[in-house]
Amino acid sequence: MSPAQQQTDLHPSEYLATARKLTKRFQNGGVSIDVLKDLDFNLRTGETVAIVGASGIGKSTLLHILGTLDRPDSGELLFQGQNVFLYDDVKLAQFRNRFVGFVFQFHHLLSEFSALENAMMPPLICGRDKHRAAEAAERILVRVGLKERLHYRVGKLSGGEQQRVALARALVLKPAVLLADEPTGNLDKSNSERIHALLLELNQELSMTLVLVTHNMELASYMSRRVTIADGKLTRVSQSSTLESDS
Repeated sequence: MSPAQQQTDLHPSEYLATARKLTKRFQNGGVSIDVLKDLDFNLRTGETVAIVGASGIGKSTLLHILGTLDRPDSGELLFQGQNVFLYDDVKLAQFRNRFVGFVFQFHHLLSEFSALENAMMPPLICGRDKHRAAEAAERILVRVGLKERLHYRVGKLSGGEQQRVALARALVLKPAVLLADEPTGNLDKSNSERIHALLLELNQELSMTLVLVTHNMELASYMSRRVTIADGKLTRVSQSSTLESDS
């Protein structure tokens, strides 16, 4: 199925994405643990959301489900009104490649390939020819400040430059939503601040929804909404750091 055909499957909705009653459980020593339990979550186009809180509460689990890297045990994820977990694995992968971008703490780049070659991967997977893929990759790499590093092997780049390549790769197809899991966890303060500023600039420029998992409360404070997970459900974190029901 082409990206254009996928686009026609999606219908307008009040929200860009809506998670309804997501439940995800894991087995630990024969004991079933509900990490997410009937969790609801709405995302509007262009908003910025930080998922914060202690390790082990299910932040990354939720992010992976929102990005369709993992399926819930029950519940549904509506993207512009369509329940994407009804898709088979092939169609789900096509949806994910076209509409969702990912940036992780560990960039997962191909170190022997150049910055340009790494950023070209999503459009090539999407079926674009090599020339168009290279053009799209170069544009976004220039935007994230890597004009002079296009043909450098990733293994020769600094940590901050590598994370900007990862960001370019995530954004090369202009996804509707960018999911970031501790995107600056391995960077020093200076590079972290550059990536923070870049994320917010690109959110505005591309009208892209940004959801990030972070322990960095300074970064979280710049997001339009901060939430955490308590007893398997989503809870809003107010500016005074108290918990409120997220609706």
